[in-house]
Amino acid sequence: MKDKLLTTLFGICAALLIITFSIGLPIYFRPFYYMQIDALDITGTSGEDYDTVKEAYDEVLDYLTLPGREFGTGEFKYSEEGKSHFEDCKVLFDLNFWVLIVSFAGTLTLAILAKLRKFRLCRPFGCHVLMTSAISILAFFALIAILVAIDFDAAFTVFHKIFFPGKSNWYFGWDTDQIIRILPSEFFMNCAILIFSSIVLLCIGLIVYSVLRKIYPPKEPEAPKPQYIDFSKAGYEALLKKDNKKK
Repeated sequence: MKDKLLTTLFGICAALLIITFSIGLPIYFRPFYYMQIDALDITGTSGEDYDTVKEAYDEVLDYLTLPGREFGTGEFKYSEEGKSHFEDCKVLFDLNFWVLIVSFAGTLTLAILAKLRKFRLCRPFGCHVLMTSAISILAFFALIAILVAIDFDAAFTVFHKIFFPGKSNWYFGWDTDQIIRILPSEFFMNCAILIFSSIVLLCIGLIVYSVLRKIYPPKEPEAPKPQYIDFSKAGYEALLKKDNKKK
């Protein structure tokens, strides 16, 4: 029972680690946005120069990812409704961060315990638990990717209705919440592509690892050979000689 419970917990922690790490990539790797300022002609559509756009983005991300920061959008105007939406976003960003930390700690701890043989990893459906987690994640996000590919704008709207139920403060006006000028839909689409790509690569890595573990299983440590005491006369004389040499 303990082995099944800890194996399940290990699989859940590994799955959450993959998802939250992938979500965190476009959030914490800010050069991902900087590279798109020119690529998406954000300076042209916003009417501001590169440094102004970068400063506004950094100020928003500082508020969303760092503790104790005041909300701001650089030189762009914002409404109270727009500010309240970013307050809602900060809750989700903090949630993703702490789930990432906890799932990493849980995965690492359970992996060490399994290595030390404190419990035995079960094989759900005859597969390594990491393979089961990876296949489950791939199946779930493959469905989401298909829906996003069919109609990104509709998927974007559904996403906001799910995570911000009953709220409409995520509808930004071009003049009232000018930060939208530097956050085009193409940028969010590229964020989704980065997240899905990371999830796919990490899951494939786990599947390959699981397959290799099955083909080349780790060697079991050899049991220590039992030591026998020779109670014969010859054995007794040999023991006396050994003691005399020590003296």
